[in-house]
Amino acid sequence: MQEKGNISIHTENIFPIIKKFLYSDNEIFLRELVSNAVDATQKIKRLSSLGQFNGELGDLKVEISFDEEKKTLTISDPGLGMTAEEIKKYINQIAFSGATEFVEKFKDAKDANELIGKFGMGFYSAFMVADQVEIHTLSYQDGAESARWICDGSTEFEITDGTRTERGTDVILHINPDAEEFLNKGKLQEILDKYCRFLPVPIKFGMTTESEPDGEDEEGKPKYTSVEVDNIINNTSPIWTKLPADLTDADYLAFYKELYPYTEDPLFWIHLNVDYPFNLTGVLYFPKVKNDFEIQRNKIKLFSRQVFITDEVKDIVPEFLMLLHGVIDSPDIPLNVSRSFLQADSNVKKINSYITRKVADKLGELYKKDRKGYEEKWQDIGLFIKYGMVSEEKFYDKAKDFALLVNTKKEYFTFDEYKEKVKDLQTDKDGNLVYIYTNDASKQDAYIQSANRKGYDVLVMDSPIDNHFINQLEQKLEKTSLKRVDADVADKLITKEDNPASVLTEDQIAKVKAIFEKAILKPNMKVEVDSMNPEELPVHVSMDEFMRRMKDMAQMGGGMNFYGSLPESYKVAINGNHPLIGRIAGLENEEEQLNLAKQAVDLAMLSQGLLAGADLTEFVRRSVQLI
Repeated sequence: MQEKGNISIHTENIFPIIKKFLYSDNEIFLRELVSNAVDATQKIKRLSSLGQFNGELGDLKVEISFDEEKKTLTISDPGLGMTAEEIKKYINQIAFSGATEFVEKFKDAKDANELIGKFGMGFYSAFMVADQVEIHTLSYQDGAESARWICDGSTEFEITDGTRTERGTDVILHINPDAEEFLNKGKLQEILDKYCRFLPVPIKFGMTTESEPDGEDEEGKPKYTSVEVDNIINNTSPIWTKLPADLTDADYLAFYKELYPYTEDPLFWIHLNVDYPFNLTGVLYFPKVKNDFEIQRNKIKLFSRQVFITDEVKDIVPEFLMLLHGVIDSPDIPLNVSRSFLQADSNVKKINSYITRKVADKLGELYKKDRKGYEEKWQDIGLFIKYGMVSEEKFYDKAKDFALLVNTKKEYFTFDEYKEKVKDLQTDKDGNLVYIYTNDASKQDAYIQSANRKGYDVLVMDSPIDNHFINQLEQKLEKTSLKRVDADVADKLITKEDNPASVLTEDQIAKVKAIFEKAILKPNMKVEVDSMNPEELPVHVSMDEFMRRMKDMAQMGGGMNFYGSLPESYKVAINGNHPLIGRIAGLENEEEQLNLAKQAVDLAMLSQGLLAGADLTEFVRRSVQLI
């Protein structure tokens, strides 16, 4: 048998389009060809189980080999094989309608995944790296004859009688000079590890050396000998293909180490398994995130029928779940996905919602079953849960029942529990609850102690997401506001009644204000004299709560860039009832007045971490003089 002909595409053909990806995504050709070989192998096994093939199955493994001298790379499988007629049908007549339309549509494609796999193009990805491709194949069908197909990357092909004597297919790539990196064992191993390490059929790539017991030596100690065995690069039954009931904690932890060998153990995990209205399996692990808000380098891996697709899963997994690790496998997501497909596909949207719900259910279950253990994990999972509540409305609705608030005494409360705890003391004169928080307990200790003396509780809100989380709480919790503990003196954090009477006369108040304005001499600091509890600090410096919060979010890239660009302005509150202020008001020497005023302001600035540079140096010098 010998036949020559043209592949059914127009002269302006598809091969130049394929070859344009030579320097970008060319490694996916191996994924495509190995996947095809695995499919053929699985199909013969299936036919055998259905009684439609009665021959010996033999050793069902796919083999990858290369010859550096001949510059060939071969993918061999013991699968269905093909007849000459099937080669014409499946190889020569590319399964799409309108070659001209196809070529026009994809000639400017930027992503190989946008092309490979469209209209049955997986096999033709071989021409990304090969000048010539051969197929040697023998069908499983009774009486079938071996066939050989060869093509040099043009539209011309040739089919002849083949020499293969066993069922299956060899695809031989004659690697072109620009792709000789694919004749390197290390490079091929790297690609196979990336895409094929969990394929359901054993993949052999060369040989490896193992030690086997070989009797005992003269002292009765076991001896070992080195033997060469097949180098099987994949785990054909990863845990996400098994039932949770058949797995132990040790199995889940061992698989996590297989995925991420240099990462500490996860906190817990979720086994996903659903077959309606879409098919999805997988295991998601909760890593120890703490306050590291950067997206983790160990990303969730997306598979389709155990073939690795990508670890860029943003459209499949909600953004806040990108902090998780693990595996998702869904045959409903095609092997060759493009970003536009993910954004538009209805199954992807359903999967996104399903995963969000499963994660929320798991967290709720952990909270109910072991409150103490859940609290112990909060330092690691709190950031993740808050991020989810801020970014996903549906997740917030579930998480509000198991999200925790933590105070400076390291006590944990649900939203409802905390409301009950503070409502009696921390409700203002208008009936609004005021939650007081610190974002740096060590720096704000003096303010925390002052609030505690009044019986107020102080929450710890020091994670990178807390500025956004605070805003959300104010929107979601009825008649509730949050104030940072150093936003004002303790007396003014929660307005309960009119201010105490001032011990200064109106003339003294005007005098004190003028002294402090002259001592400060900074246009971004506005001076006010208030009557406060004499036990409060003599001077308090603060930024408006709203402005400070917006600036903090701007630093995080929270869409508040306008506020981030505004100049900082501060309120300087003078406690007119403090003895020091009365002393300053009573002094006649202007230099003494200014020195004491500057010292009081600088102490307030220092307590807020606002004193630096020349101002700090001057403060130290003045302090020495005043001692």
